[in-house]
Amino acid sequence: MNEVQLEVAKAYPNDSGRGIARLDPDTLLHLKLSPGDIIEIEGGKTTAAKVWRADRQDWNTDTVRIDGFTRQNADVGIGERVTIRKAEATKADKLVLAPPEEASVQFGSDAAGMVKRQILKRPVVERDIVPVMSSTNHPFMRSPGQAIPLIAVETKPDGVVLVTEDTDVELREEPISGFEKAGGGITYEDIGGLTNEIQRVREMVELPMKHPQIFKKLGIEPPQGVLLHGPPGTGKTLLARAVANETSASFFSIAGPEIISKYYGESEQQLREIFEDAKEESPSIIFIDELDSIAPKREDVTGEVERRVVAQLLTMMDGLEARGQVIVIAATNRVDSVDPALRRPGRFDREIEIGVPDEEGRKEILQIHTRGMPLSDDVDLDDLADDTHGFVGADIEALTKEAAMKALRRYLPEIDLDREDIPPSLIDRMVVKNDDFGGALGEVEPSAMREVLVEIPKVTWEDVGGLEGPKQKVQESVEWPLTTPEKFQRMGIEAPKGVLLYGPPGTGKTLIAKAVANETNANFISVRGPQLLSKWVGESEKAIRQTFRKARQVSPTIIFFDELDALAPARGNDMGNNVSERVVNQLLTELDGLEDAGNVMVIAATNRPDMIDPALIRSGRFDRLVLIGQPAEEGREQILDIHTQQSPLAPDVSLREIAEITDGYVGSDLESICREAAIEALREDSDAEEIEMRHFRKAMESVRPTITEELMRYYEDIQDQFKGGAREGLSPDTRDGGRIGFQ
Repeated sequence: MNEVQLEVAKAYPNDSGRGIARLDPDTLLHLKLSPGDIIEIEGGKTTAAKVWRADRQDWNTDTVRIDGFTRQNADVGIGERVTIRKAEATKADKLVLAPPEEASVQFGSDAAGMVKRQILKRPVVERDIVPVMSSTNHPFMRSPGQAIPLIAVETKPDGVVLVTEDTDVELREEPISGFEKAGGGITYEDIGGLTNEIQRVREMVELPMKHPQIFKKLGIEPPQGVLLHGPPGTGKTLLARAVANETSASFFSIAGPEIISKYYGESEQQLREIFEDAKEESPSIIFIDELDSIAPKREDVTGEVERRVVAQLLTMMDGLEARGQVIVIAATNRVDSVDPALRRPGRFDREIEIGVPDEEGRKEILQIHTRGMPLSDDVDLDDLADDTHGFVGADIEALTKEAAMKALRRYLPEIDLDREDIPPSLIDRMVVKNDDFGGALGEVEPSAMREVLVEIPKVTWEDVGGLEGPKQKVQESVEWPLTTPEKFQRMGIEAPKGVLLYGPPGTGKTLIAKAVANETNANFISVRGPQLLSKWVGESEKAIRQTFRKARQVSPTIIFFDELDALAPARGNDMGNNVSERVVNQLLTELDGLEDAGNVMVIAATNRPDMIDPALIRSGRFDRLVLIGQPAEEGREQILDIHTQQSPLAPDVSLREIAEITDGYVGSDLESICREAAIEALREDSDAEEIEMRHFRKAMESVRPTITEELMRYYEDIQDQFKGGAREGLSPDTRDGGRIGFQ
């Protein structure tokens, strides 16, 4: 008999609940199988599945990919070995299905036909769990996209049978016992983008429970606690539930605040009881959600109850040796608020960070949440994954729901809400289109960015006129590292950390920062200097720390500091209050500690570079200092062109001529000229259809240029000092010159 032994791996997101086993081409050849054949899978029990080809990354790995239901039918876990052979499947004459005990299901009139259509051509062995997807028009409702487990109580004939058109499918209402863990829970297939984290949790939790002898052999105690931490919505609780379901351990959940009681000693009593119950039903997992609420730092809390609860938890966890196979998993998104005594080996042995998913992870999560969705062909999940920087699992779920709601709105006019049933033809026609996702993207924002999110600006490089040199420098410093990091790796250099844009007011420094954020498709956090300053000691530094922390969580991110001179003036000449000195110090440490920040770029803008603390303007902090000066004639023409794109210009208007006579005008002045000219035309005749050249000439009389000779000399002096050699303080006369220019 031809058979092979393979290792079990988790199924692809889209295969969940379809009864498919994925094998690599060599195995198929060896077993003389072709896609669509039926195989027997023998683990603790024997079950059957349909064979499909695995994706290229799984070739030659000796694995078989099956979903949680098939694993349960074969009684194996991920990483265990199963025997696989070709099966002789006979056609089923009769199949009786019943729900497991915990699922109370009412079947509608056509439920049997509905179920039969779903499981056609599917192999079934007696006592298998057969998942049936519920959908919106299902005779028995549960949330759509969730599989409802039904148990094959009886098959005629015995052995591996195949459901065909002639099979008589019968549904029984009375539940069948003995299937407590019937796949109604969450499996590893429902978790996307956490491959390494799942692996680490499984080593900690599954191995000691299934194979305690390994640890005995190595002479070590199995680990006793895992602390999952990370931003909200990344899947910490989900992971704990999946582990409990997959290990078939008893699961006890403690929601932090629930066990706190006003009566003396009762909170500790409840904790003790949970641990005792877990010991009796071991192997078991105790899951503590929101650990920071029941075990905060004892020196920070005033209440006596919290201290006693922490102490009780410590003794329970230290007394775990006598408790047999009880593992504690805790989750928190404020890991620094947890009492340090808990965070030592022997209590929580491992701390696993569940972070914001990367692009691949986001695609996997999207596949999971769009599993039961009728997607139209123009929906590209790769593009969606690329557009959702900083989204955690919960945000992506919200995004798919929002897209489905948008699709529903398209069909609402055709639905008569007073009628009981919606015509099946309409339901079959429903699809979710790419535009629905596009609309949903505008409404769902990454949750980690709620407090600091600035919409990615709609400004592109086309809107930035006449700054070719500075544009090029900023693109090299910011865009290249974020969009093509391999260039820097190839050259063996690190990307610059920060870019300081300086120059006269109105030249387009903020505009350039916005254009960069848009073009790199990065998250954009804008910090206006003065808004961070607070009268409370330590608050301003905390605001800067949090800004950088958020940026790291949702990278790639660009942090933009506008008016940097207000936030980081030179230290030492601050009278009496040293807030700004502390802020400068905090900024310096954040910028220097950016090595581990990944894709976080800092751009700052100022028109008083001489006032900024010199320590900031050194290599390794703001590496590139870019002067954004007055636009040249050609640049001025471009800017005028950008600002008059929507305006009806008379044939006699020559933007070139205006550009020639506007020496000393910067971008914002030119915008004012265009606006004034339009108002001038309307003032002359309120029904005016176009703007003529004389209106522009008139407008130039009322808009004065920003740039004066002294001002330009001031910036050129600064530029000379930045060019190399030691940076000396500015000489007094240039300082005055600068001030004159600013009045």
